[in-house]
Amino acid sequence: MKIYGFCAPGFEALQDAFARNFRECGDTGAAFAVRQHDQLICSLWAGSADRNAECPFTEDTIANVFSASKGVLALMALQQVAAGKLDLDRPVADYWPEFTEGKATVTARQLLCHRSGLVAFRKRVDDKVIYDWHAACKEVSRTEPWWPPGSQQGYAPFLYGWGLGGLIERVAQKPLTELYRESLANPLDLDGGFGANGHRSLRIADVAPLKQPLPELRENAIGRAIKEDRKGPVAMAFGNPVSLVMGTNSPEWRSALIPAANGHFSARDLAAFYGDLAQKTPTTLSREWVSEASREQSCGHDKILQAEVRFGCGFILSGEAADLRFGGARGFGHPGAGGSVGFADPERGLGLGYITTRLGQSLFMDRRAVGLVRALYGLLS
Repeated sequence: MKIYGFCAPGFEALQDAFARNFRECGDTGAAFAVRQHDQLICSLWAGSADRNAECPFTEDTIANVFSASKGVLALMALQQVAAGKLDLDRPVADYWPEFTEGKATVTARQLLCHRSGLVAFRKRVDDKVIYDWHAACKEVSRTEPWWPPGSQQGYAPFLYGWGLGGLIERVAQKPLTELYRESLANPLDLDGGFGANGHRSLRIADVAPLKQPLPELRENAIGRAIKEDRKGPVAMAFGNPVSLVMGTNSPEWRSALIPAANGHFSARDLAAFYGDLAQKTPTTLSREWVSEASREQSCGHDKILQAEVRFGCGFILSGEAADLRFGGARGFGHPGAGGSVGFADPERGLGLGYITTRLGQSLFMDRRAVGLVRALYGLLS
């Protein structure tokens, strides 16, 4: 496999680690990028961007990074907080009166750190709902939490995007996609965004499962929880409707606004986004609010992820486990289903992005991203 791109002097070994993912871990199209102190020190890409291996992967190829896009949405919410338009601890219903059905006390902070109880639709919804931004936001606004808000930690795989995104639109008083372009895409020169249409890059990669599953780094108990209760919150969070996990190459999915799960970004985009947040003086948010974003807001056994997770305001915080180790102790970021990940390490002024077209089954980062992170920090230490 021919590897394209560059590594700064002293980081050449990253190319070997990246190539190993193709030789040993099933990658067929992927990219990896790292920025440190606002300088690109690594940008690598290889393979093909389509299932027929006819379209080459390039530096600006964008791919569905799934939940790795949650951090982007979280930053947009925090920008509204910094602008004085949103109070993290006021009820969402103060800004969004239709946000009812047992949610009168739910705050923006609880949405951001997954303590709202709003983890899944309670009734079966049709595919057309999730492909219609306004219909999805309306459905979320009238969905009852699965437990009392604030009482437990429960990750919201999809409703996070419509709940938080709908709130952002109301306080900003402009469409989410327009706000994204103004506040992030243009300042950071990002190629991708939510969905895959209307952005700078026309190179959209197809995604597909790994041909051979990788050995897991931890037990993934989600499958067991789904089998134990097909109508419970875990099953409904990940499979209602089924197109949330089955339709991700379709034109309908790519043209929709599903900001918790259909962000399409390049590795260079994720490195730029998190690299900015890792700086002493970020361009997209004040250091004060970056610190709040990365301060622990919730920690414990997550009722949906079925694992121990630490959350800041919209970001997962670095932990001891290899699949959640985002550089140093102050690291924060977000992995996405299948293997993509982006994170910031403020201690080293570093932002990292990895995207892949071959989707693994790991709960957080899998062996491909973990191998790249280990190789990088071996060169930094």
